[in-house]
Amino acid sequence: MLIKRHSGKLLLIPIFLFMAIILWAYPAYTIPAFARKYSMSCTTCHAPFPKLKPYGNEFAADGFEMKDKEAPRFTMETGDDRLSLMRTFPIAARLDGFIKHHTETGKEMDFTAPYNLKILSGGTLGKNLAYYFYFFLSERGEVAGIEDAYIMFNNLLGRDLDVYVGQFQVCDPLFKRELRLTYEDYQIYKYTYGGSRISLSYDRGVMVTYGVENGPDVILEVTNGNGIGPADENRTYDDDKYKSVAGRISYDVSEKLRIGGFTYYGKEGALPVEEDSTEFSTTNEVTYFGPDATLSLGKLEVNLQYMYRADGNPEFTRPAPSEKVKVYGGFAEAIYWPHGDQSRWYLAGLYNRIEADFGADVTNETMYETITGHAGYLLRTNLRLIFENTYDIHNEENRAMVGFVAGF
Repeated sequence: MLIKRHSGKLLLIPIFLFMAIILWAYPAYTIPAFARKYSMSCTTCHAPFPKLKPYGNEFAADGFEMKDKEAPRFTMETGDDRLSLMRTFPIAARLDGFIKHHTETGKEMDFTAPYNLKILSGGTLGKNLAYYFYFFLSERGEVAGIEDAYIMFNNLLGRDLDVYVGQFQVCDPLFKRELRLTYEDYQIYKYTYGGSRISLSYDRGVMVTYGVENGPDVILEVTNGNGIGPADENRTYDDDKYKSVAGRISYDVSEKLRIGGFTYYGKEGALPVEEDSTEFSTTNEVTYFGPDATLSLGKLEVNLQYMYRADGNPEFTRPAPSEKVKVYGGFAEAIYWPHGDQSRWYLAGLYNRIEADFGADVTNETMYETITGHAGYLLRTNLRLIFENTYDIHNEENRAMVGFVAGF
């Protein structure tokens, strides 16, 4: 039984080597839109892509402009001082593909390429004004549509004050899911329970960020609280009358240590009492809070996230339950670069855990628990080969995979 369970993973070794040889023979020479704009390497902002270096975070916060480098002739002369029109529309793509072996599915091997195919665009619309969006041409074999899409007002009132309007992830001020190196996700950000529509993943709303000089970064978010589903017959996105509010504070204790805290309150309604009514039969109140930290030790980075969630009535029952459903979860991530941000290979580890407490008369239940080992190699600056193995501790299942992540 043991040999049979691991035979599929052993088959992946020669396939991984074969993929490496093929990809070496056909290297990717193109670079994404921002690198093209400034004629600079992707390593200026990423290490490795898509993970951002501090300079990359600063570049994004400055509305995708490099204050210390001009982009010659990037805009056209139109005779209109109020119009900044780019000569060419900046566009880039990301393509991911994998070969997986997952004991839970009972399949020895699955070719999942393309797994993701994104078209991305971003840039400046004028002084202190920028935009960013991407469109999923294919996500797990389906057209997923737009996820990130926002307008950014940058450095308002001459201060480090930014306003984002559109679609974004509620967890973006914490750790950005889209920029992680592992296939395995930060699961606590996606978690929902019962009929609740609230999570820390994608939503529509407004985010305000403010950097206090020699002090913390402060962030406020106001969102619909129901994700990014399509509009209803009245062309309305929000499916109830409530809004969610989130707050975030982060402080650099030193060059090596950053600590932060997050809180969130949302309320959501079940189906209306009657058609065209604004009154709901039942509601669910959701609260989040939790600390996080990043420890940077040169070649090693450690990211820690703990999150508590409480739902008052996630099943929208009448009457409401006497006790809240409480969820405790988070993750610990470690990334090692042997040569710092110039490394061509790196190692990463990720531990996820989510536990639910349903009340005094019910034993706590582990909802999710995995441990992941990941290794990556930059065949080209914008072509990354990966090997990853995730063991599901809760279900005693295993997922092994090799693949590539390309940006161009």
